Amino acid sequence: MSMVLIVDDSQTLRQMLSDLLQENGITVDLAINGTEAKTKIQQNQPDLVITDLVMPEMNGYELCRWIKNSPSTQSIPVLICSTKSEEFDRYWGMKQGADAYITKPFHPVEMLKTVKQLLRR
Repeated sequence: MSMVLIVDDSQTLRQMLSDLLQENGITVDLAINGTEAKTKIQQNQPDLVITDLVMPEMNGYELCRWIKNSPSTQSIPVLICSTKSEEFDRYWGMKQGADAYITKPFHPVEMLKTVKQLLRR
């Protein structure tokens, strides 16, 4: 069974995403920022990380860069899910190593399709 780490400082979004994934048979772990996510990734590597960009302590860009620059974690796919919807934000996210970028509010069908594609890699 696949395990996805959801990293977002919004409890509402964490719960919404968690419910969507769990209803589709995916195990979920939660983190409120990049610092907590980093600790969780080091303890138990997820099959996918879904991260927001704007968070306290360590933002999503920094988390993505850390995952993709660490030999032990660089193969973990990263999906950025953010309200930052400008083309530059998407470009910069992909430049940090993100495997996909979805803007909020997202469509559940699109989110699920993207998650499943990334988990199949």
